[in-house]
Amino acid sequence: MNIKESYDYWIKNLPDGSPLKEDLLSVKDNEAEITDRFYQEIVFGTAGLRGICGAGSNRMNDLTVSRATKGIGDYILKSGLDTSRGVVFAYDCRYHSKEFSYLAAGILNAMGIKVYIFPSLRPTPELSFAIRELHAVSGVNMTASHNPKEYNGYKVYWEDGAQISGEVSDGILREIQKYGFFDDFGTMDRDEAERKGLLVTFGGEMDRKYLDYVKSLSRREDHLLDKSVSVIYTPLNGAGSIPLSRIMEERGFTGFRIVKEQEEPDPEFTTVPFPNPEEPAAFGLAERYGRESGAEVLIATDPDADRMAIEIRDREGKYLFLNGNQTGGLLINYLAESGKAAGELPGKYAMIKSIVTGDFGKTICEAYGIKVFEALTGFKNICGRIPETEKKGYKYFFGYEESIGCAPGERVRDKDGIAAGMLIAEMAAFYKKQGLTLYEKLQKVYEEYGFFAERQKSFVLKGKEGQERIGRIMDHLRSSAPSDFGGFETREVRDYIKGYEDVPPSNVLIFYMTDGSWFAMRPSGTEPKIKFYFYTFDRNDAKVSADKAEALEKAVIAVSDRLCGQNPAQ
Repeated sequence: MNIKESYDYWIKNLPDGSPLKEDLLSVKDNEAEITDRFYQEIVFGTAGLRGICGAGSNRMNDLTVSRATKGIGDYILKSGLDTSRGVVFAYDCRYHSKEFSYLAAGILNAMGIKVYIFPSLRPTPELSFAIRELHAVSGVNMTASHNPKEYNGYKVYWEDGAQISGEVSDGILREIQKYGFFDDFGTMDRDEAERKGLLVTFGGEMDRKYLDYVKSLSRREDHLLDKSVSVIYTPLNGAGSIPLSRIMEERGFTGFRIVKEQEEPDPEFTTVPFPNPEEPAAFGLAERYGRESGAEVLIATDPDADRMAIEIRDREGKYLFLNGNQTGGLLINYLAESGKAAGELPGKYAMIKSIVTGDFGKTICEAYGIKVFEALTGFKNICGRIPETEKKGYKYFFGYEESIGCAPGERVRDKDGIAAGMLIAEMAAFYKKQGLTLYEKLQKVYEEYGFFAERQKSFVLKGKEGQERIGRIMDHLRSSAPSDFGGFETREVRDYIKGYEDVPPSNVLIFYMTDGSWFAMRPSGTEPKIKFYFYTFDRNDAKVSADKAEALEKAVIAVSDRLCGQNPAQ
């Protein structure tokens, strides 16, 4: 069916007066909106589903959620897995998250598949932990992570506790595509499912196990910490509020405070422009709290509390936002110092980073004899390499990527903003005991290993036309890239479209320059964006490194502009 036929088909088959039908009727004269809703089916990929809530095949709604769930259920049954092991469901604070969860649970229950569900919002890392703790077959978190309030999503996990990928995601997609949106998927009433033992609501036991696990990741004894260190935390109205607050209280951090306006769930995210801690604007209220209390570090997690970012107070008392490369480098240095003090390093340890993450953390690891492995972007790929490294005899040390995500422990196979937040507070308390702020420590680490600089540029290109434009940009730079970018001479181009060494295929290009600088570019897998990453280094001077990064960015964007005949943002 074409776009118009799809729209008419949905109008015909939706019941009169239903919210989805009313939503479609409200845009009947808006051709652009209808096109965006029906030019494709909402993409089911390695992150499951993610999209704007509303009516249409390219939206998150009851029909797209039901169809995906039926496909997942069929794949589980065909895999021959023991369905009594169950599927774990969690959800965040967004509109429809809880409703989508129980809708999906009812469909799986009708298929004879057991479901465990949390009674209220829980963070993504706890979901991953619960899957592994219960030896469940799968898990789902209804969350759009850090996307704007209009979005929701359907993150799917497999029995290893990591997001689905490869054969599993491809297999589930094949099952989903067997169904139409208006097929009868079947469901089981909640009361009936509970009577039959097919729907189990967690009490507090899983929370306790997860909190104890996070606390077990602490690296320094209490007498080495100044727990009065002032820390301001914002969960951005999401799932991180209760678990991180409980951990800090149980560990005795007396200077820990939470941003009250962003403590409780709020699907409107009323006090924040958008709930993405990767953007410094998300720290607006936290900075106000910090200035009032003289806080040394500000911590933010996104609505499902897998992403975690920080701001630290510089020598002038201003708050400095740290990107994922800087935060990861600081944590890696702290963990390595702690490991050496405990006699654990040197040893056979593995750190895993994404291919678009900078070299700051890698350089520190190599200095401590820690083997560095690379993976494609996303923690399904980063954590997906843990079993492989373990088979080679390595112990897991750390995993992270530049987009403010890290996995401090191997039992959670995804980003863990709760564990990372606790370690940030502990690190600040440790260095405070030594008379150092995190800013001062960061400068000392740079002085030891050199000054790394990085910049990012993302262009949001929405809809069908945006996707086509992203494709043209990648194709142009893949086939027609110059050997020189504004004085930066290309030494090597690494194209991952067919894979590279032990990293599988992905639509990523990396350009390495003769002076050691490099940049990467790739389309986002979860948002309508094309992303550029720029990295430079100078052994002795931070400004030289930063100036080089700015110059490299300008040169690459100018070349992209010329090759495409337009700026990527246009």
